[in-house]
Amino acid sequence: MSAPSHKKSARRPRLRGIEAFPVEHEGARYLALRDPAGYTSSVVMLPMALLEIVSLFDGEHDIDEIRQAVLRQRGERVDVARVEELAQALDEHGFLEGPRFQARRAEVDGAFLAAAARPASHAGGAYPADAAALRAMFDGFFLPPHGPGAIDGAGARANPVRALIAPHIDFHRGGVAYAWAYRDLAERCTADVFVIFGTCHAGMTAPFALTRKPYDTPLGAAPVDVDFVEALAARSRQDCFAAELAHRNEHSIEFQAVFLRYLFAGRRDVAIVPVLTSFVHEAMVRGRRPEDDRRVARFLDALAETAAASRRRVAFVAGADLAHVGPRFGDPEPVSRAQAARLAAADRTTLEAVTAGDAGAFFDDAARDGDARRICGLSPIWTLLRATGGAPGVLRHYGQTPDPQCVVTFASIVF
Repeated sequence: MSAPSHKKSARRPRLRGIEAFPVEHEGARYLALRDPAGYTSSVVMLPMALLEIVSLFDGEHDIDEIRQAVLRQRGERVDVARVEELAQALDEHGFLEGPRFQARRAEVDGAFLAAAARPASHAGGAYPADAAALRAMFDGFFLPPHGPGAIDGAGARANPVRALIAPHIDFHRGGVAYAWAYRDLAERCTADVFVIFGTCHAGMTAPFALTRKPYDTPLGAAPVDVDFVEALAARSRQDCFAAELAHRNEHSIEFQAVFLRYLFAGRRDVAIVPVLTSFVHEAMVRGRRPEDDRRVARFLDALAETAAASRRRVAFVAGADLAHVGPRFGDPEPVSRAQAARLAAADRTTLEAVTAGDAGAFFDDAARDGDARRICGLSPIWTLLRATGGAPGVLRHYGQTPDPQCVVTFASIVF
């Protein structure tokens, strides 16, 4: 039965929910395809001439219909073999729905669920896999003139840190911003449990996803407070593990876990509660408020009750970036200096609501233009603001990546 099914998939190819964006290489423009869910590490670069063909890989058009559509649109005849070869190549790389991808996904998911720990999936790529090299890189983030200065091991305990917002951009581009956030936490936070809210970039059907698995890092595993996780899941009266697989390749929590290990491994025993989030943008699209979802309201109540009942000291961390603009994210033109300045001004307005601890104002600000800046940290930031009960924060750092094709903005805020 598998052979006919595969043949049908090849004849009516359907792309998975992947990311497509334009790139330039050696003076030529290409369409790059990548999988945000991480079921394939391949990044496929296609000539722009193939865009019209690939856009018809929707599962509704067979090979002949795709050829006819290209003929109507461009007046160009495309060989059946050319379309089939393209579909086969994408299928082999894991970009098409069908039996081959289903087998790949079952193998990857099964390995994750069977593993005792959540692997450090971005070690060796987004950050060094070698512990000494990782520590040296993180040490450098604190150095002046751009960094906040070295951590004061005998720092004052006045005004203890209850929560922080740190980026989840890769360390190579935003490492200094992590240092500006975590220096305060290292000096003025006595918590031994850190509830980490992270963006789920691939999206989820559930608003929250927990896991009991410790997060591996090159500096040792970041253990999970399983008692806290179990109590939170029970109190929330919903399946908080239905989307647990989203933790497998998501970096937004992994990067925070790595930084916490850098700060505390060998110094203090701390645990994490990893919470992936995806619901604020969905509420915005539906014209509703996040708290209108009963699952969200129940989870927030359960979180407050579990933190209050815990015998450990609890702090909150949001791994969250801000705007995503430029051709890499679908905008028609590169970001000019003037546009970058306007973007910074808009971000500062948003951050005023965040530092005021006002989750409602934060949501309203993003919803005003339909989230035109594509703030990917909507859900973790909103959740943290609700979890901290409106406590005010202090902006420590604001940054933008310099690439006009792909501008990401981020901030470090301490509560």
